[in-house]
Amino acid sequence: MGFAELSIADIATEYNIEHQAVFELCDRFKINYKNERTCLALEDAKTIIMEILATQTNSEV
Repeated sequence: MGFAELSIADIATEYNIEHQAVFELCDRFKINYKNERTCLALEDAKTIIMEILATQTNSEV
């Protein structure tokens, strides 16, 4: 599995959410991390981003 060049901090910044929200998503999807500088595996990053986008889309409706 390849690694995305995205850390938890990068995702939080890109989608304007708190680091804690990304940690909670990692916990929910059983994605291991150490801290906000942890780079995520490509599939894990995609899972987190898709969930963030789905949540943002649902809150706009």
